[in-house]
Amino acid sequence: MKFFHNPNHLHSLVSSIIDTSKKKAQFNYFTRCFTTRENTEASYSSSSSSKLVLYSYWQSSCSWRVRFALNLKGLSYDYKPVNLEKGEQFSPEFERLNPLHCVPVLVDGDVVVSDSFAILLYLEEKYPQRPLLPADPRLKALNLQGASIISSSIQPLHMLSKLKYMEEKIGSEESLSWAQLHIGKGFLGE
Repeated sequence: MKFFHNPNHLHSLVSSIIDTSKKKAQFNYFTRCFTTRENTEASYSSSSSSKLVLYSYWQSSCSWRVRFALNLKGLSYDYKPVNLEKGEQFSPEFERLNPLHCVPVLVDGDVVVSDSFAILLYLEEKYPQRPLLPADPRLKALNLQGASIISSSIQPLHMLSKLKYMEEKIGSEESLSWAQLHIGKGFLGE
């Protein structure tokens, strides 16, 4: 495996955040998220061709964003379903692609990218035909601002795993009203 970033730089970043007794295990876990695949034997791996492969769940809004982008850009891809309800994201094969156990995951040859926002930026850079973002810097910034608000402030609040956790802790009605309140804040600033 090759690192996208200098492992020593990542280590110093992570070291400032995590507890000393857990550093090594957490650092290894963290850096696995910033790697490319080489000779992966996983059954989830793509063929030797460089055709795009998208690991996705039909109900995932993060995956929707990537499917929209792939289609708007006119890029063909293989769709590999990962059923989150059945826990397929926790299989050893999928964990080799994304140790965070989340969809979507895009495989492009030996490059594996997870997180919809990162995938969108990767697609925009690697496949510039049919751009998703406007050329004007001001308009591009507004688009990226909107995407960032959705991906970091709104979307995480309605993830299946988060809502299930909230239901267990405070009940389904409270969980729903909490999510609605914070999603409204993200969209409307209320």
